[in-house]
Amino acid sequence: MHTSHVTVEPPRLLPSVRTLTSPLTTVWTFFKRKPLGAIGSVLILILVLTGVFGPLLAPYEPDDIGIAKKYAMPSWSGTLLGADQFGRDVFSRILYGARISLIVGVVASTVGTLIGALLGLISGYWGGRTDALIQRVIDILMSFPLIILALTLLTALHRSLGTVIIAIGVPFIPYGARVIRASAMVIKEIQFVEAARAIGCSDWRIIWRHIAPSCVSLYLVLTTGFIGVAIITESALGFLGLSIPPPTPTLGGMLSEALALLMFAPHVAVAPGVFITLAVFAFNVLGDALRDVLDPRLRGRG
Repeated sequence: MHTSHVTVEPPRLLPSVRTLTSPLTTVWTFFKRKPLGAIGSVLILILVLTGVFGPLLAPYEPDDIGIAKKYAMPSWSGTLLGADQFGRDVFSRILYGARISLIVGVVASTVGTLIGALLGLISGYWGGRTDALIQRVIDILMSFPLIILALTLLTALHRSLGTVIIAIGVPFIPYGARVIRASAMVIKEIQFVEAARAIGCSDWRIIWRHIAPSCVSLYLVLTTGFIGVAIITESALGFLGLSIPPPTPTLGGMLSEALALLMFAPHVAVAPGVFITLAVFAFNVLGDALRDVLDPRLRGRG
């Protein structure tokens, strides 16, 4: 009886579904898909460099008074963006004020949304009485408009950079909590979380190792979008005289001082107004682009 030998070939390795791409390739793909996001990113880079190197770029100290330069118009040879009623160089003051706006915007948005995200994770995962208690606190915070809550906190605190960040960051807590809570409530019912619970993982390990990483994209979108809101809020507080007190220059404070100069020195108000507009536009379009890219429901659009 003849016996045939069957040769079994080893299985061929299938190509990996995910290909490793360099960070530059990822950035370039993002820029091609979202040109407005690319414009926003470039503007943000310019604004950040302006804020970081402001003291080196400023031709004068922000509080240098020059009587001979009062109401000077913009000039390449003298004051680049003109001078105010005290002869202070507007360009130098904007460079220093930009640092304040960017620091307040980034830190207030990041910290406020982070605290809200932590509360949202705990509330969404545990539910029950913990969820009810946290959500009642969130409801109280959300009952106040952002600017009213910031004004209330500033009147109770000594005005400084830290207190302005706290006053603007606290109103962001409920928004981060609500969005992350909704996501955590969905993720905790997915099979990989149930499997982690079945093998004996603690609640805290499940939250930090399994649920929190799945909410990072939402957190990035929220934080980026709120930076523009924080910059506008800080400028509004400065316009009302409730932000960082003089002699520290702020963009909102510059607009407030320029209010009486609009008829015969409009350049004093135009320069800080343009900077605020560009900063808010840049962070808003970047936040929209990140939302479209990171939100799985929107990836197929645009």
